[in-house]
Amino acid sequence: MKLVTALMVFCFFQFSSSQVYKKSEPFAHTFSIVARDTVTGNIGVAVQSHWFSVGTTVTYAEAGVGVVATQSLVNPSYGPKGLALMKQGLSPQQALDALIANDPGEMYRQVAFLNTKGEVATHTGSACIEEAGHVQGKNFSAQANMMLKNTVWDAMAKAFETTKGDFNDRIIAALEAAQGEKGDIRGSQSAAILIVKPVATGNSWEDVVMDLRVEDNPHPVQELKRLVKLQKAYDFMNDGDLAMEAGDSKKAEALYLSAQKLFPENLEMRYWYAVNLLNNKQYDMAHPILKSIFEQEPNWKTLTKRIVKNKLLVIPKEELEKVMNL
Repeated sequence: MKLVTALMVFCFFQFSSSQVYKKSEPFAHTFSIVARDTVTGNIGVAVQSHWFSVGTTVTYAEAGVGVVATQSLVNPSYGPKGLALMKQGLSPQQALDALIANDPGEMYRQVAFLNTKGEVATHTGSACIEEAGHVQGKNFSAQANMMLKNTVWDAMAKAFETTKGDFNDRIIAALEAAQGEKGDIRGSQSAAILIVKPVATGNSWEDVVMDLRVEDNPHPVQELKRLVKLQKAYDFMNDGDLAMEAGDSKKAEALYLSAQKLFPENLEMRYWYAVNLLNNKQYDMAHPILKSIFEQEPNWKTLTKRIVKNKLLVIPKEELEKVMNL
């Protein structure tokens, strides 16, 4: 096995450029978490930094393979190369060791790898700016550098392990815990979360469970948390659309209502819920909702006439006239 591993690493580096420290590499001093959900098997990585668009630099993931966070004085190649090595069968530790061994700037790096088994490997280089450190747990690793205090990574670990809720809720809780310890000594600017499935589907657009970024915001973790909640609502909407397409208006109604409960002020969520009330002959319930929507934005009334043609709205002509007169 050791011989096979050595040959795989040798071949990998024969066909890839050497990693070197460059002054041009981004300064993504930050805190992050890589983790696996024991319920769904999903794997994810999330990050926050006082650096613009940190998600484009730090977070990497591939369904069925693993996730990577590469930060501090970032060598972005740790992302794709780390995933490639894990995909070839190396453990996170073997992959990380191979990259560190070929990186003259390893002392500036902070990197975390996690695979679909929940195995982790983490490196905090000796030249990372204090406070810097990491902590590993079952199915996760939390890491941070250039923090105000050295309590950040332990707080992240505790939050991830003890928070109840969905996988993304636990990841966001870890970021919030870091902020609760004052986080990045410079403050806050951007954040990101990337979650993929444990098994690749063969369709890349189906493999990503969540990919959200806050590029520039004074409170990026709070904004990321809002976006996560919004995606949950739109996941209900998307499933509602599929139910409508299949002609199951009762299921669609329930799904749209679930979305609406998360964001009751969202006109579109309210609209499609009302449309399915009409489809289910619950006209008295639908009318006040639609009247309120039409008063705020008349274009929704125009749309209502159009969706009759493609049978997304199926009601008698006299009922449609009542809707048009609201």
